[in-house]
Amino acid sequence: MTSIVDIEKYKRRAFRKKKDLVKFLKKLVKKSPKGLTKLSAQAEKEAWSQINCQKCGNCCMTMTPTWKKSEVTKLASHLGMTYKEFYDKWLYTEESTGDIMNRSTPCQFFDKRKGLCKVYHLRPHDCATFPHLYRKDFKDQVEVYEANLHRCPATLVAIEALEKIVTEKGIL
Repeated sequence: MTSIVDIEKYKRRAFRKKKDLVKFLKKLVKKSPKGLTKLSAQAEKEAWSQINCQKCGNCCMTMTPTWKKSEVTKLASHLGMTYKEFYDKWLYTEESTGDIMNRSTPCQFFDKRKGLCKVYHLRPHDCATFPHLYRKDFKDQVEVYEANLHRCPATLVAIEALEKIVTEKGIL
């Protein structure tokens, strides 16, 4: 594993392969094979063997997590702030979904110089579980995976690995 993830390399590969990978995902969902959750867990494991999330940070630079009120409260307290102070300084509520989101990117807690999250141990669940590959509702996440192929090298590698696993097992 290299020390720093070459985001541009993965972006180019993602854009080159996106059409075929999306077609694969849609076909996989349509067929809905038994054990898809287990297969996606296997693919995610392969992705993490190749990608060190803490050597990338592209999600922190280009996306915003969805915060739970309890996470805001916990982190605000850790920082010696009230919920309202924290919220007013960094967050807003998305009108269409009611989701609590960062006002801007990169994330206010991402240290660009070090490439690390300054509140890693208290980061939102959305960050901790990103890119949300090993999920029971995998089939409902295809649009999310499609959107993240070029943003997250782990998503790209996992979907490529899933395609390889499924093909080798003769599922599709």
